[in-house]
Amino acid sequence: MYIRPFDPWKSKLCTCPFKYTLNPYTGCDHACVYCYITSYIPKAFKVRTKEGLLPSLERELRKFDKRFIIAMSYSSDPYPTVEEKLGVTRKVLELFKRYDVRCLLLTKSNIFERDIDILSELRCAVGITVTTVDERKASLLEPNAPSPRDRIKALKKAKKAGIPVYARIDPIIPFYTWEDFEKTLKALNFVSHITVSTLKLRPDIGARMRAKFPELMRKLEPLYTERYEGYYYLKRDLRFTILQRARELIERRGITFGSCREGYYSYPTCDGSHLVP
Repeated sequence: MYIRPFDPWKSKLCTCPFKYTLNPYTGCDHACVYCYITSYIPKAFKVRTKEGLLPSLERELRKFDKRFIIAMSYSSDPYPTVEEKLGVTRKVLELFKRYDVRCLLLTKSNIFERDIDILSELRCAVGITVTTVDERKASLLEPNAPSPRDRIKALKKAKKAGIPVYARIDPIIPFYTWEDFEKTLKALNFVSHITVSTLKLRPDIGARMRAKFPELMRKLEPLYTERYEGYYYLKRDLRFTILQRARELIERRGITFGSCREGYYSYPTCDGSHLVP
């Protein structure tokens, strides 16, 4: 089965409405330093295609309950670099159009701009993740991802085409991306919904962060005093102070606010799925 219920681990901190998820590829070549998929996907930063994906997916879509949403993607970006040549995600979208599937698309790429023609005919919402609009910081955190500037430019085109758009500012990293939060928010002030999430640490994430940002991690790691479901979280008072400030700044602009796996607050959804027609 390629279409699967979201959150197979049934996290107590996950507040997403019930939805399904589909990953057109295995792995992601954006190679973000803070990426969590390295804990459960072997060779996570190497992109692979899935044998028999399209015919199998079509068989699944024939029986799919159209009341529900399919989200792309949470374990691999639907627009890795190779998508420009292979067009696997575009073919998936064509199937979604054929079977009238509701879709929530999230990416850290601008390649989706190519597919605005199909996306504008789907019942969907399109979102991008922008960790920071500081190009230098973004290139260190997300070495193979398109620039934040290009992602935002593409999302504006999607909105102009009449597609509901949202964003994630994620992860918020104290002493680093948090310093740029208001600038990042200003660049995204045209979206309808923003989801935020603070940096969470696992051993693999911590090792990459220490290797690339040793001084930053010397300040950060003592603040990670709480453990939930295999991750270390910022201590609650600091985390909630950040989330409260983010919420105030976002809602002040008339944008709805969501938080991801924080045990905090979201309205009307954490993930932006309320935007899907």
